[in-house]
Amino acid sequence: LEDQYSPSRWSRRLDRDTIIDVHLEVTAAGTERARASAQTLLHVPYGNGDGEKLDIYFPTNPSETFPVLVYIHGGYWQCLSKDDSGFAAPPLVSQGVAVVAVGYDIAPKGHMDTMVLQVRRSLVFLTEQYPRIRGIYLCGHSAGAHLAAMVLCTDWTEFQVAPDIKGVVLVSGVYDLEPILHTYVNDVLNMSREVAQRNSPMRHVTPAVPAACEVLVAVAQHDSPEFRRQSQEYSQALRAAGWSVSLLDLADVDHFDIIEKLSEDSYLLTQVDRRAVPR
Repeated sequence: LEDQYSPSRWSRRLDRDTIIDVHLEVTAAGTERARASAQTLLHVPYGNGDGEKLDIYFPTNPSETFPVLVYIHGGYWQCLSKDDSGFAAPPLVSQGVAVVAVGYDIAPKGHMDTMVLQVRRSLVFLTEQYPRIRGIYLCGHSAGAHLAAMVLCTDWTEFQVAPDIKGVVLVSGVYDLEPILHTYVNDVLNMSREVAQRNSPMRHVTPAVPAACEVLVAVAQHDSPEFRRQSQEYSQALRAAGWSVSLLDLADVDHFDIIEKLSEDSYLLTQVDRRAVPR
């Protein structure tokens, strides 16, 4: 399990220490470029907590209303931040789509229940504060894909606002947290079995409502067998519950460049994102 839930061990490009450093450099540099080229509103508070802030990248030529892609970063719930999460913005803002990078309290400060609630609340905030938004599209990577998947099983009645979520792109995610309990990842998260079960999207697949959004589950050829299994089984569970879901198995990428390449216009997943978000 330690091996299976260590994505850096499965890359064919670089050794396990180098690939994480490179990932941090690539996402930080891409975000810097995005901030330099787009109209932005940074560190927008959606709550009172230190980590409860958003970065908004506005479309180059916004129409009266515009769709928004909300990006939820990975980092195994314990590293990375919204400050390195704007790299995917340029190809989208140029097409009239706003991009929002969500911050949340990572561990050890943040508890799993807290992170899930924060992501849900960030969507409520966007819905209430930006009436010009025409549909929300979620994209999450790794731990961020887990948090985006937890959005799918939200009971919005307790928030008294239901965000208009049109589509969800889940990239190399973890959808059952129980195996994590037995690995180094839980040293910082400190989850109990109850917490892991409560926050496992695989255990809370709800029947699709008639207007349910479309879901794309993407996984890398060089993700570990466990990551690949989780993606396949979660997509099957959604399909069985009536969701419109596609599984995209991307060749020649690993757990890291599967998401880094979203800064490239020509990348397949970038094109899928753009097609999924009608302007």
